[in-house]
Amino acid sequence: MIVATIGKESYTFETAPELFAPGRVDTGTLAMLSVSEFQLEDRILDLGCGYGVVGICAARQIGAERVVMADINPRAVELAERNAERNGVPGIRTYVSDGLSQVPEFGFTQILSNPPYHTDFSVAKGFIEKGFNKLRLGGRMILVTKRKDWYKNKLIAVFGGVRIVEWDGYFIFTAEKKSGSFARR
Repeated sequence: MIVATIGKESYTFETAPELFAPGRVDTGTLAMLSVSEFQLEDRILDLGCGYGVVGICAARQIGAERVVMADINPRAVELAERNAERNGVPGIRTYVSDGLSQVPEFGFTQILSNPPYHTDFSVAKGFIEKGFNKLRLGGRMILVTKRKDWYKNKLIAVFGGVRIVEWDGYFIFTAEKKSGSFARR
């Protein structure tokens, strides 16, 4: 179990050794959450949710019915569901999904992800390109990584621009879907 204070809220997360950051909430995730704001009208997707930190934080602020969590790992999704209940936000929709392939919803205002950036860029490429199509106009994709150039260039190519914040060795990218921008493949 991990007990964490994120913002002013206290959380308890059950995790497993085979999942990302099993001993503590990842610093990159905390960095991303530190620059993210959730509004009551938002529709949030926690893409690559792991044991559910981002989605649960969002749901505690705007309600479980406005949040979706997805991960390729069935064990991660199982723990994300249990952690949602443990943290008072049961009912978050969850999907076992390779990227966005099994997420049927569209019209998200924000897609947040801490993608696997220590491997090749194919996972992140799919997250960005397919995520663009899942966002509503004005929606934002927010990613956190320790790598800058590839993500910066890819987000500019797809979204037409990107804002980058550096936080303790991490880069937090925010790209907005604007009128006239389109996903380039």
